[in-house]
Amino acid sequence: MATYGHYIDGEWREGDGETFESRSPATREVLGEFARGTPADVQEAVAAARDAQAGWRDLSYVERAEYLWEIYHELRDRHDELGRIVSRECGKELSEGRADVTEAWHMVEWAAGNARHPHGDVVPSEIASKDAYMRRKPRGVVGCITPWNFPVAIPFWHMAIALVEGNTVVWKPAEQTPYCGQIVAEMFDDTGIPDGVFNLVQGYGDAGNAIVEDDDVDTVLFTGSAEVGHSIAEKIAGVPGRDVALEMGGKNAIVVTEHADLDIAVHAAVMSSFKTTGQRCVSSERLIVHEDVLDEFRERFVDLAADVAVGDPLSEETFMGPLVDADQVEKFGEYNALAREEGVDVLVDREELAPDEIPAGGEDGFWVGPFVYQTDYDPEMRCIHEEVFGPHVAIIPYSGGVERAVEIHNAVDYGLAGAVISEDYRQLNYYRDRAEVGLSYGNLPCIGAEIQLPFGGVKKSGSGPPSARESIEAVTERTAWTLNNSPEIEMAQGLSADIKTED
Repeated sequence: MATYGHYIDGEWREGDGETFESRSPATREVLGEFARGTPADVQEAVAAARDAQAGWRDLSYVERAEYLWEIYHELRDRHDELGRIVSRECGKELSEGRADVTEAWHMVEWAAGNARHPHGDVVPSEIASKDAYMRRKPRGVVGCITPWNFPVAIPFWHMAIALVEGNTVVWKPAEQTPYCGQIVAEMFDDTGIPDGVFNLVQGYGDAGNAIVEDDDVDTVLFTGSAEVGHSIAEKIAGVPGRDVALEMGGKNAIVVTEHADLDIAVHAAVMSSFKTTGQRCVSSERLIVHEDVLDEFRERFVDLAADVAVGDPLSEETFMGPLVDADQVEKFGEYNALAREEGVDVLVDREELAPDEIPAGGEDGFWVGPFVYQTDYDPEMRCIHEEVFGPHVAIIPYSGGVERAVEIHNAVDYGLAGAVISEDYRQLNYYRDRAEVGLSYGNLPCIGAEIQLPFGGVKKSGSGPPSARESIEAVTERTAWTLNNSPEIEMAQGLSADIKTED
């Protein structure tokens, strides 16, 4: 089997000899062997990006975007093929694998198309003879550290905008999905993009940490766990000239009020809790349900959770694929055990699937089903406050008005995503105005984000969304430019421009 290397300064590099494998989480089939990046590899990549940045910056927006348009067309042309690769490598079912690729080309389309849109602002001056502008310039080298659950889409959230804005890039994909990273790098290589503008270093956390600790990396864009993200922020915060944008996890919730359409509520809850096997940063692990509709909602949701189709991610009949790796299976089991210890009422326990539920050839895969329980709200319970990142779902009853539901909703350290299900517009608007989230939905699942909207959270869930328009803030610097068109100098705020001397 061939070993895939890093892509640095326009060349494929073998690395120092240490390698790691990518394996399907469904079958444990080996998909490829990859060079494991070291801090020295990262240093070379950052140096190449730094050397290339001035020449890349000097191209026009439109010239830079032309390289991205080539990738846009390749993503579309290879949609089904790449969707299957995503599903094989990270385990999410086939429609999600395809949607990952679709989201990637949407982001490339947005970033490349934005090259022809207005940039900056004309700002009125107090002085008629002055022109005032807001202009942007690239920050320099952008380090991109991306997760495994959206192994094609999220890298383009980060890189497409950074590149069109005139930055160069050093990218480390997640170690669980290096094959998807390899294919993206091949796409960039095929465009003939100038050497050093795009660089890929495969590997583990030590390679990502080397990107964070390199002072020649001007901005770090990170999507991943809150624990890692906060450690990145601590290292970069206060360092002059460096910036970071973080999108991290959540303990997301859906509020189902007494005025909910239960057809919508149950559908939205199943989608939010079990799509991607609960391994989206926006997955819902809490369902906050009014007591008046609790019995019917619980019965319908539990029936579906007990029967939702777990299976081969490449089958059109599958709703949930496997978890991504053994660590995630272990964490899922630990939090299920914790919930039992904390006294919950377990309603569905498919943590260990029956042998006939595991697809042929998947005996060594990381298979689990939903784990659902009911509990009254208790601020001391860890299982309803800490993120699991799996199909681990609490039904939490509430009484009274929507105000109480939102109070429970906000009583976690996270603030990424959430939804409210109600036919009462006053309840929808109360939630909209007071839910502590960066992404919110009314009468919808709390998953799904169109790329032209910012994707990021508040509180422990992040800062500075590394996507869409808001990402431009992280990868550019603003300059306020004022030009005097008069032969005389006149100052604003009534400041005198007269120069006075002793005579």
